[in-house]
Amino acid sequence: MNNTAAGLFTGLLLALAFIWGGSSGLFLAAAFGAIGLTLGAHRDGYIDLGALLRSRGRG
Repeated sequence: MNNTAAGLFTGLLLALAFIWGGSSGLFLAAAFGAIGLTLGAHRDGYIDLGALLRSRGRG
């Protein structure tokens, strides 16, 4: 299992803890799944989250 799949799986498992809390569980599951997928894809090198945090040197 690569990091992207592990991140998605972890995000969905975390969302299960919130599903029991109310009717917004579906949206929370999708949000946590997307966060886990994004972090896993970053660790696999498919996307670069550091580029979002770097300054563009303007100013």
